Amino acid sequence: MEEQHGFAIFETALGACGIAWNDHGLVAVQLPEGDADRTRARLVRFAPRALPLPLTPAAQRARDGIVALLDGADDDLADVALDDRELPEFARAVYALAREVRPGRTVTYGELTRRLGADPGAARAVGQALGRNPWPIVVPCHRIVAASGGTGGFSARGGVETKLRLLELERVHGDGTARLF
Repeated sequence: MEEQHGFAIFETALGACGIAWNDHGLVAVQLPEGDADRTRARLVRFAPRALPLPLTPAAQRARDGIVALLDGADDDLADVALDDRELPEFARAVYALAREVRPGRTVTYGELTRRLGADPGAARAVGQALGRNPWPIVVPCHRIVAASGGTGGFSARGGVETKLRLLELERVHGDGTARLF
């Protein structure tokens, strides 16, 4: 039986997001691109074999989890399977550690590098891997910030403003502390 490659576009508190999946897990997550058509167009560039298919149970879990997280739920999406088979080992390690950062928390690029057991000079490589993250939200690259107290970069549409919006949706201040009000 041939492997299925599906995608779906859905509304969230951030706007129209999308997911693409295959039999091994999520292939890509797309943050809003302004409207559903642009989100769909960008998603299928990353998952060209994907067709608009009914959600599998695993894809439904991913969709529901993303929607809930962007509505403020405390869901780390750790149970969402990712198809990372074609990624370099270093990127897989970075993404696995980033997934351990819970909603409402942040860590610095340097801290993530230290957790990897890599040389401190590898922080740039960590940032580059996060900039190519095919699963934003599920691999929460928005929770990785600069040591200077700044946000660091963010490659999604809207850049740092989108990163700050994601952190706000998770009720986080720039210092990684949860909001009280």
